[in-house]
Amino acid sequence: MKAVVENYRENIKIKKKNSMLHSLKRDSLLYLLLLLPMAYILVFRYAPIYGVLMAFQDYNIFEGISGSEWVGLDVFKFIFQQNSFYRALTNTLVLNLLDLVAGFPAPIILAILLSEIRYVRFKKVTQTILYLPHFLSWIIIGGMVYLLFSSGGMANTVLSSIGIGKIEFLSQKTNWLIMYIAIGIWQSVGWGTIIYLASIIGINKELYEAADIDGCSRLRKIWHITLPGIKPTIIILLILQIGRMLSIGFDRPFVMGNSLVSEYSDVISTYVYRIGIGSGDFSQATAVGLFQSVVGLIFLVAANYIAKRIGEQGIW
Repeated sequence: MKAVVENYRENIKIKKKNSMLHSLKRDSLLYLLLLLPMAYILVFRYAPIYGVLMAFQDYNIFEGISGSEWVGLDVFKFIFQQNSFYRALTNTLVLNLLDLVAGFPAPIILAILLSEIRYVRFKKVTQTILYLPHFLSWIIIGGMVYLLFSSGGMANTVLSSIGIGKIEFLSQKTNWLIMYIAIGIWQSVGWGTIIYLASIIGINKELYEAADIDGCSRLRKIWHITLPGIKPTIIILLILQIGRMLSIGFDRPFVMGNSLVSEYSDVISTYVYRIGIGSGDFSQATAVGLFQSVVGLIFLVAANYIAKRIGEQGIW
């Protein structure tokens, strides 16, 4: 009996091995296509992890990581005593929270509206107009914003000509916040709309046909079919965005910020740039980046855990 069991196990191993070899041979071109992305991830994502050691050193660029003095957690202690760090941390959280509250629902609403449009040509033109800003560099967007909304820009010229007077869009703090969030939504809403449109297309059309037979209005179909159908996508994207609460891009605040609104525009990414590139303190810059990554991971895990606890689908 023992020999039979061992023989059976050996046959299973052989079958698995043959199946794996067959899969590799059958999908060899697909695996070949994966080589370049994998090389990119290894070189630009995993290799730089070695540089995290600088956060625990008094790093000297001439001596390198191997020759620099180890200082333990002293760099972190120093950072946590700096008021400028807490200002950047607070600004990052506030701007990301405003982006989440104001910007997260926008692509959902647009995707639902586009899915309800029956005139195909108008729908395609609208989609193209919405997607285009996503492919613009923030440098270009920053130039457009300055041209339109600076003190001597086109918007203020028009407002002055009709007797309203100038509005300081980019130098008054509250106005700058509104502009920052609005421009961010305009730039990113098209890409998010693509994701939700793809999710809506995947909903079973028979559900809508059954709703039509029952005499449901468009609003009821959206509420009872469309929104539940894209709910898993909404939850996953919400979890990912919560995980990025401390990760704010460098381009947007750097391009749109100025000295008059630095109280709001100085975020973690610009803070790291200033102390790392500007002051040459690579240990501090690395420590702040490591802190940002760890807290972001905690946010991600916590959001995923809460989603699963309330019965929703998580990302793992």
